[in-house]
Amino acid sequence: MVKMMIVMRRDLHMRKGKIAAQAGHACVEALLRVQEKAHSGDGEREARLKDWLDTGEAKVCVYLDGEEALLELHESLEAHGWISALIQDAGHTEFHGEPTFTCLGIEPLESEIVDAYTGELPLY
Repeated sequence: MVKMMIVMRRDLHMRKGKIAAQAGHACVEALLRVQEKAHSGDGEREARLKDWLDTGEAKVCVYLDGEEALLELHESLEAHGWISALIQDAGHTEFHGEPTFTCLGIEPLESEIVDAYTGELPLY
């Protein structure tokens, strides 16, 4: 199964609407980045993206606590060549005007690949 993972920071105690907006940003950014790679000749990504789009675009939302944990996961994924869209909120409506990393979207990957990074994280 190919799925896109969205990893949220639970420690921020965002309102439901903010969570939805941030998850939306993560999905869109991850999809745009993977499409760019797929259309630039990455046949494996192109096939995986097509499979994901053709089978219902599964998305799973999990959480962790803390900026450090989010950044470590992002860096680990990117170091292994996977697309991880790190989302930073500008802080206009929450976070007291401070730009804040809220979540990340992980490109659609086979479960056995992405679960190595997110399999221990609880569902949001």
